[in-house]
Amino acid sequence: MSEYWMEEKHTDGYRVSWKITNILHEEKTPFQELAVVETTEWGKALILDNAVQITEKDEFIYHEMIVHPVMYIHPNPEKVLIIGGGDGGTLREVLKHKRVKKADMVEIDGKVVEASKRFFPEVSCSFDDPRANLFIEDGIKYVKETKEKYDIIIVDSSDPVGPAVELFGIDFYRDAYRILNEDGIIVVQSESPIFFKETFLKVQSYLKQVFPMVYVYWAVCPTYVSGPWTFTMASKKYVPDKFPGDKELVDGLKYYNEGIHTAAFNLPRFIREML
Repeated sequence: MSEYWMEEKHTDGYRVSWKITNILHEEKTPFQELAVVETTEWGKALILDNAVQITEKDEFIYHEMIVHPVMYIHPNPEKVLIIGGGDGGTLREVLKHKRVKKADMVEIDGKVVEASKRFFPEVSCSFDDPRANLFIEDGIKYVKETKEKYDIIIVDSSDPVGPAVELFGIDFYRDAYRILNEDGIIVVQSESPIFFKETFLKVQSYLKQVFPMVYVYWAVCPTYVSGPWTFTMASKKYVPDKFPGDKELVDGLKYYNEGIHTAAFNLPRFIREML
């Protein structure tokens, strides 16, 4: 096929264009439009409902940052629940921690998992780990009904549209609180504070109504809109601090380190003022 430009609209006044050299896969799943494409700058990209989810070139930034800060804040994260994350990158990062005995992952759209296994083997490489348990079902329903208890919950959701809308709601956060152990932590991707300020602040408000401690941290993920991308951790007991001196970094990291851990919780002034 000849190359063309895919346009990703974020607001009425801001759009991003991606130069596509090849469409590797397209399908309409029961939940969304799914595509895998080749781009000129970012390698292969996974696209859901015309929004880029991951690219080969920079997926490690988002996946390392949604996982490792909370995994090092909790003193002994043995049991982890991942909601969403069908590409497998979050699971990959969680299972780098040898302390983890069990990682349950609940993804509503099995077609995302299939596409990731086929086209992104370096991202989806941990599904066969004996500690991993994959459930293809609604994460909201799972959290509401499960009798399991977890040390950490990681909500690796897409933007709050389609099947992900309720993952940003207060009822979901209340259910998550219930299934966390008494010293449990939840972390959610909480969008761009520049382009999606309303969603960002709603996440803070809802989590603060449920959890005693809520903290924002951030990273720059080049393929997600522009500027800072936020993650919000809500905790029953632990506060973020400097990287714990009694722990060593896991192998295979490309972005996260001890300095990044501390710096990520130091927010730009404009985000502090929002909060």
